Amino acid sequence: MKKPVIEIQNLSFSYRGHPILKNVNLKINERSFVAMIGPNGGGKTTLLKLMLGLLEPDSGIVSIFGESPQHTAHRIGYVPQEIGINKSFPISVMDVVLMGKLRTGRGWSRHSRNDRNAAEKVLEELEMWELRDRRIGELSGGQRQRVFIARALVNDPEILFLDEPTANVDSKGQTEFYEVLKKLNETAAIIMVSHELMVISSYVKSVACVNENVHYHNAAEITEEMIDMFCCPVELVTHGKVPHRVLRKHEDF
Repeated sequence: MKKPVIEIQNLSFSYRGHPILKNVNLKINERSFVAMIGPNGGGKTTLLKLMLGLLEPDSGIVSIFGESPQHTAHRIGYVPQEIGINKSFPISVMDVVLMGKLRTGRGWSRHSRNDRNAAEKVLEELEMWELRDRRIGELSGGQRQRVFIARALVNDPEILFLDEPTANVDSKGQTEFYEVLKKLNETAAIIMVSHELMVISSYVKSVACVNENVHYHNAAEITEEMIDMFCCPVELVTHGKVPHRVLRKHEDF
């Protein structure tokens, strides 16, 4: 029987008096692959940050591996939606990835050979090894995103949190990235915020619909009921291995 790696009980959160999440109860097991979907402003990113310990709930409990999120940071990886960088700062691709190996009490220069081997492995998987010495500010948006993904993967995390991770990645890169996630999911749980329903429907194992409340569906199927949470109703159709997204006739908002 699979064990839960994340447990949320009676969680509520508000921002400046405005309720964002209400009475959320959720349990995610080891090696789950969860797609978090829902409308903009529905609380997806907020819920992700609460699970990471970056925000504190108004009430309720978030437990990661049976502990508070702050005590389990070394066991998780995180790729935020947007990462602000100083493009003129002289830091290389390799240095950014090795940042994922930094630990309290270890200096910047004390990366072991194992650390560097891990960075090489993940950069090769994401086809970024040849750019390892390039400055981060010289890369395209999609290339930078791959580097930040590599930084999150370099520790072989037991849980990986992703917030719209392929927003600036081309279609070929997206397919390759999801194949990396599929392999990682053999040992790690993955929780991902995404609007790319055409793609994730081929990879995820369960779906969490987030819109103030959370409705968890322990199956990979993305149903019409889930899609109706979006402003524009969507139908998903599949011909062989190629899924398509089709907008039904609907009123403009």
